[in-house]
Amino acid sequence: MLAPRYDNLLVLFSVLVAAMASYTALTLVSRLANARGSAAQVWLAAGSVVMGLGIWSMHFIGMLALQLPIPLGYDLPLTAYSLLIAVAASGFALRLVCTDTLPWRRLALGAVLMGGAVAGMHYTGMAAMRMHPAIDYDPLLVALSIVVAVSACGTALWMAFQLRHHGRHTTRLRLGAAGLMGLATASMHYIGMAAARFAPGSVCGAADTGLAGDELALPILVITICVLAMALVTAMQDLRVEARTAALASSLAAARQELGYLALHDKLTKLPNRALLEDRFEQALQAAARHRQRMAVLFINLDGFKGINDSFGHHVGDHVLAEAARRIGANLGTDDIAGRLGGDEIVLLTVIEAPEEASALAMRLLDDLREPLQVGAKSLQISASIGIAIYPDDGTGQRTLLRNADAAMHHAKASGRDSCCFFTHAMNNDAQARLELAQDLRLALTRNEFELHYQPKIAASDGSVLGAEALLRWRHPRRGLLMPDQFIGLAEKSGLILQIGAWALDEACAQLARWHAAGRSQWTIAVNLSAVQFGHPSLIDTVHAAIEKHRLDPRALTVEVTESTAMRDMESSLAILRQLDEMGVRIAIDDFGTGHSSLLYLKRMPAKELKIDRDFVRDLARDSGDAAIVAAIIALGRTLNLTIVAEGIETAAQQATLTRLGCDVLQGYLIGGPVPAEAFPAPGPARPCSHDHPGRSPGQTASLSTVLSRLTTPSENIDIPATNAGTPISTNSAGIPTPNDNIVAPPTDPTTEPMRPTPLAQLTPVARQSVG
Repeated sequence: MLAPRYDNLLVLFSVLVAAMASYTALTLVSRLANARGSAAQVWLAAGSVVMGLGIWSMHFIGMLALQLPIPLGYDLPLTAYSLLIAVAASGFALRLVCTDTLPWRRLALGAVLMGGAVAGMHYTGMAAMRMHPAIDYDPLLVALSIVVAVSACGTALWMAFQLRHHGRHTTRLRLGAAGLMGLATASMHYIGMAAARFAPGSVCGAADTGLAGDELALPILVITICVLAMALVTAMQDLRVEARTAALASSLAAARQELGYLALHDKLTKLPNRALLEDRFEQALQAAARHRQRMAVLFINLDGFKGINDSFGHHVGDHVLAEAARRIGANLGTDDIAGRLGGDEIVLLTVIEAPEEASALAMRLLDDLREPLQVGAKSLQISASIGIAIYPDDGTGQRTLLRNADAAMHHAKASGRDSCCFFTHAMNNDAQARLELAQDLRLALTRNEFELHYQPKIAASDGSVLGAEALLRWRHPRRGLLMPDQFIGLAEKSGLILQIGAWALDEACAQLARWHAAGRSQWTIAVNLSAVQFGHPSLIDTVHAAIEKHRLDPRALTVEVTESTAMRDMESSLAILRQLDEMGVRIAIDDFGTGHSSLLYLKRMPAKELKIDRDFVRDLARDSGDAAIVAAIIALGRTLNLTIVAEGIETAAQQATLTRLGCDVLQGYLIGGPVPAEAFPAPGPARPCSHDHPGRSPGQTASLSTVLSRLTTPSENIDIPATNAGTPISTNSAGIPTPNDNIVAPPTDPTTEPMRPTPLAQLTPVARQSVG
């Protein structure tokens, strides 16, 4: 027997090639599993060639490592057949492991077929030496080599299937699996080599005409390594590209999902927006009709939400709205639907058995919404009005149900707020009336239906007329004279408030110009600005245009801004007020004491007047608390060198108390109600008047201590018996209220000008009538 020997270096290279071929095969499987269409076919063909070449190279280098004491060569056709067998087996394996599933039966069949193919490749390669006499094989070792081949191929197929998708630890697992597969494949080869027995005197028939082994080892090794490396680099690069593409696709999918969510949900409350709500509403109606169910539609509107926005700013309003939505959402059942229509309006849909269930849900919502809300350092109390419409009792269509629930909500709001109300058909009349009023409002300007009424303002010291406050009225062709609270809200919602406000400002300036031309040059005019007007960029230009158009002294115009409006966005408000002040226009802070002013901000405001709200004046003579507040406001105003105006004066006792406390200007129905310009009173006795402090006589001053000392005057000096509460107030010949016998004038302060009766000279009785 010829004793074979092995080149240890080539044996080592054969094992390394086997491991490298296994790793490349596992990587190719991953690429093939993720490829689609023609790309999958290309990867299958390329992978079959590369993997087959790797397996065959390991086998051939192992054969080249065999050294016999005779010249060796390899028959070219048989060598090529062995390579084709390896490529075919590789293609079969790649196809098998790229299926969606790999049952054990299919895995076993694949292992047998591929193991047999690998064994066939090996023994075909051995036959390529064409030994004479033929190689004698040990049957047991041949059988063992086949078993090892089948086992190695089964293991390789299972690992390739498990590791075909890229994961967190895939690379390390593939390296380990490739090492095991390389050793297994090499073991099968060398067991098969060990099974060969070469008889003494054997001759290699391919030594002269075949491929010379000594010359093939290095080229085959280099070519194989290069091919495997190129395939591996290509696969890894493609894997990176696919990973980036997958990441981009995932990012785009997430972005599309986010955009889709934002398109159908309200960004602030996270509730479905109008579009999605309408779609789900329609689906809910169809489901209710199919199953013959009843459904409640709850129309929820926050009470006083606009006031929160005006007083604290929109950022606080947004927080309140988001928290309200969260509380409403916490009460939703699995199948309930809630969505935001817009503003502070939220609609909730719920399937019910009886209307009492809807009422119970509404009461729970009201209780939850009533809980104090903490926004920064502020604790706010909110409430809601809820209108309820029942399907199919109150309508079967979406629009009808929403309209009826909205009508019920408005009824709840008109009934005192913080309550719920079921729809009744009588409510449709109110809703229709509001709709008609909104439509008429759009035509009111062009039809000249707006008019201004003027309420006189007099000096507290001597009763002389200082000017008037212009108050807007709408003379509706069918409804008569409408007060501002009946249409200003509609004007703000419809966006008409800017046009109406500009008209009112222009008309007031025109009337003042007419009064000045008639010799009443000392009179001034006050105009109220709505919150929308005050925050609009066109305000300064509108005011300037009205003054220039009618050639007025800017100091004769006073713009009144409510305290809550001025404090809404303090820095922005200061900028607007300073521009008005630089123009020369007087600024009055209206409803002072009802908002949340900071004294620091008040000091920075270029205001000239403080108007005491009528709520403090109403119970002035009977409530010492209101008297203390009024005294404090007057003291504060005097300290800041501001003119103090009191509105809402309806009794002589109120007039006397305010005069005693040091108020500069008085206004109210006792003095004169709002009347058209033609009914406004003629001027009283001429006296010096300053635009800086209207109503304050020259040289008249009042220190903080003086004002406070007036507050300490015993209240018993103003005697208003309860039995005389309904006694008419007597008037003088001009129709002006005068103190009667039941009213004891308060003692005069020796430090101030004595208080005189407060006749409004030549004021006609018409001026005292209440209009509207």
